[in-house]
Amino acid sequence: MPIIIVGLGPGAIDDLSLKAWRTLDNAETVYLRTERHPCVPDLPDKPTYHNFDYLYENETRFADVYATITQTLIDQAQSGETVVYCVPGDPLVGESTTTRILSVAQANDIDVTIINGISFIEPMLAQLGIDALDGLQIYDGLDIAVMHHPPLNPAYPALVGQVYSREVASNIKLVLMNQYPDDFQVTLIHGAGNATGITQTIPLSEIDHQDAINHLTSLYVPALGEYTSFEAFQEIIAHLRAPEGCPWDRKQTHESLRPFLIEEAYEVLEAIDNEDWDNLAGELGDLLLQIVLHTQIAIEYGEFYMTDVLDYVNRKMIRRHPHVWGDIAVDGAEQVTVNWEDIKRQERAEKGEQRESILDGVPKGAPSLLIANKYQAKAAKVGFDWADVSGVHDKIREEMDEIFAETEPAKQAAEIADLMFVLVNWLRWLNVDDPESLMRGVNAKFYRRFTYVEEHADRDLSEMTLQEMDALWDAAKEKGL
Repeated sequence: MPIIIVGLGPGAIDDLSLKAWRTLDNAETVYLRTERHPCVPDLPDKPTYHNFDYLYENETRFADVYATITQTLIDQAQSGETVVYCVPGDPLVGESTTTRILSVAQANDIDVTIINGISFIEPMLAQLGIDALDGLQIYDGLDIAVMHHPPLNPAYPALVGQVYSREVASNIKLVLMNQYPDDFQVTLIHGAGNATGITQTIPLSEIDHQDAINHLTSLYVPALGEYTSFEAFQEIIAHLRAPEGCPWDRKQTHESLRPFLIEEAYEVLEAIDNEDWDNLAGELGDLLLQIVLHTQIAIEYGEFYMTDVLDYVNRKMIRRHPHVWGDIAVDGAEQVTVNWEDIKRQERAEKGEQRESILDGVPKGAPSLLIANKYQAKAAKVGFDWADVSGVHDKIREEMDEIFAETEPAKQAAEIADLMFVLVNWLRWLNVDDPESLMRGVNAKFYRRFTYVEEHADRDLSEMTLQEMDALWDAAKEKGL
């Protein structure tokens, strides 16, 4: 026998469709997902009503509740009963049991009829005075509550349904605050479409403090700003590359953009070194510009899409973190690194890629100090290393002797380079994994002290003695510069 799923609308009996009323009036038995719905007391008297509210008290997970409801209704249909099942709102808006029933019923050759109802969306639109076609996003609050970053496009508004408790509201708030400011004004609507409905416009940080929250509560999140989304950025870059766009942007290629990518990356590092967090946001934007511009060029030449870039990196992060998305246990960051390298080797093997050297995989265009550190660390993993740091000390003394033994400038320079390579190894023994950052710090220190000398000199530096400049240098050191 068939299953008929009826939408009861948002609340008042006046919102129940005539078709739904006739279906219920002709039914012998009606199953209610929940009796806690405003129109239930006014439904036709003829049927015998059963509800599944007891399941919410006995089960700890909604998935188990929905699975039990689905199986109960399927069993009744297979026993020969015409099953009439009522849900709040519309059966296909925020109603997990409907999609479960449709799937299981299809597998068991059971017909399902949907009688639509007004969902929670229509009365919320009326109460807010907005048009759903203006980019409105609709999400289940229970889904957002278990995330770590919201799936919302911040450039457009969103409705979040099923904010049915203060605990759920708290979890949703924490997720949204990963993208929206704490004091961002949002609107809670309790009982949309009911005469007793309540609307509250409050800061995001306060949504879980409201006593009015109940099973009919939804959340409206306005647009954060026109240019706050990744999609808006892609549109701007695509426009710049379009025929009516910018001549400079249109002429760029992957090759012509190479120096800008390096330059922007170093400007990001400079902002980090200076602990200039306001400037860091802008520098990261400039770096992102390079990534999006490269991707737009690739799109135009049929090489790949941004979706390919995101799909690749998302899958890689999940694949290489089995201790987060799998059942692998780790005992610290070092074990994570070991697993990461093992997974990389497995990936290369699956692709049929073979590297001739364990040193392969370090970008040849990276800074030289970084390459030296990576090479030495890779070689050390297979035992090509000194037994202890004293071997490094001896090697440094040996390289120093070779430097002073040479008289030709070119050969001396080569020996100095050897010494620099060994010094990087010493830093590795001192657990300095980023000698490049260390040198940036030294350079920054030199800049601060030398500019102090310039600022406090009483005449042109070229007219001062070394001793006079040294005195100013020492003064800069005493000030902690």
